[in-house]
Amino acid sequence: MSFTGKLAELLARPNQDPAGGPEAPWYLKYGSRVLGIVAAFFAILFGLWNVLSIIGLSVSCLVAGIIQMLAGFVVMALEAPFCFVCIEKVNDVSKMVDAKPMFFRAGLYCAMAVPPIFMCFGLASLFGSGLIFATGAVYGMMALGKKASREDMAAAATSPTQMSGSQTGGQMQMGGDQHITLMEDPDVWRPT
Repeated sequence: MSFTGKLAELLARPNQDPAGGPEAPWYLKYGSRVLGIVAAFFAILFGLWNVLSIIGLSVSCLVAGIIQMLAGFVVMALEAPFCFVCIEKVNDVSKMVDAKPMFFRAGLYCAMAVPPIFMCFGLASLFGSGLIFATGAVYGMMALGKKASREDMAAAATSPTQMSGSQTGGQMQMGGDQHITLMEDPDVWRPT
């Protein structure tokens, strides 16, 4: 395979649906990839800044900076494996993670982002790891999937005693007694 063919294959991956994942809009697929790449870049940059804070004799910030740089490299390898064309295993690992459900990636990113913030709380670790955490949150929202239709939400929200037998025009007809919901739900209405 030529270099351009391999590069085209790596760039075309956001259009492919993940295994078992929901159908996400194109802007979320590409947006999550771009956010991951930007987050990885800033995590590496601010991780280096934390590593250089050893001048102030802060060993915890040194370790937090190393962890943040490693998290940035992992996110960069998973989101943009074309940056590591020379390393063949990066592409295999990235394909393996792409085959997993989206909540796996969301959990991985959020778990990698938290330790540097707790070890060295500062603007550099908060911004660098916070972007990785935001990328994980976007993948978590994509894992939840699309919102249900209005009819499905209305059917789930109404109790069976409020529903009438017919539905006209896609709208659910409510019963005449709207006050019955307060009496049926003990969490909403408690007599004093």
